[in-house]
This record gives sequence, structure tokens and C-alpha cells, in this order.
Amino acid sequence: MLDIPVDHNSTVPPYEQLRQGVLARVRSGELAAGTKIPTVRALAAQLRLAPNTVARAYRELEQDGVLETRGRLGSFIASSGDPTSDTAGRAATDYVAVIRRLGLDDEAALRYLRAALGEGSASQ
Repeated sequence: MLDIPVDHNSTVPPYEQLRQGVLARVRSGELAAGTKIPTVRALAAQLRLAPNTVARAYRELEQDGVLETRGRLGSFIASSGDPTSDTAGRAATDYVAVIRRLGLDDEAALRYLRAALGEGSASQ
């Protein structure tokens, strides 16, 4: 059971409340990687939402890398579960690849990173 409160009187659309609720539970560790989540129809019935509302939240969570659908097996929390960490990790990997292509060493890479974070100048 996935108990996520949805306020039907809120200005935030129900699908977005559901999306944010799942994401918050993933980030808190309450929903761990590999956890099977209810089907669209089951969760829609439980939360008294239209199936299309739940389906939209699931689609957006899948696009964000939070959920993965395994065909007839259902939907599960993705291996990392936290798209923030995944995106940051991919960005860091891409940055290192660019630095390497430019022929810069690790110290130069760190200088540019510190400068981007506002900790100093890249030309030091």
C-alpha cells in the first residue's frame, strides 16, 4: 500500500501531489530501490483518483528516473531511486570527460569547479 495524501482542494494538481509524495518517500528512504508499487488502477482506487491521474504521475516519475516499469511484473522504484543523485552523477561524469578531452589535469578541473561554485578564480 502506498499511502500518499492527496488534497482535492489544493491548487496543486493531484498527479503532481502524488508525484511529489512518491519522490519524497524515495528520498527519505521509505521507498527503497526495487520496491514494487501498486498498479495504476489499484492506487487510483485506494486514493480515490482517476486512473489517468495516477498514470500521469507514474509516467512523469518514470521519465525522471524514479520508477521503472518491468512489463507485466509492474512498476518498481528504480535502482537509484533518486533522480537528483543520478543527474548530479551524470553531470560530474560528463564534466570529467570534457576536461579529459581538453587535456586538462585534475587540479585544473578542480580549479574550474571551485570557480563555478564561487570559491575562487579558475585562472589561479
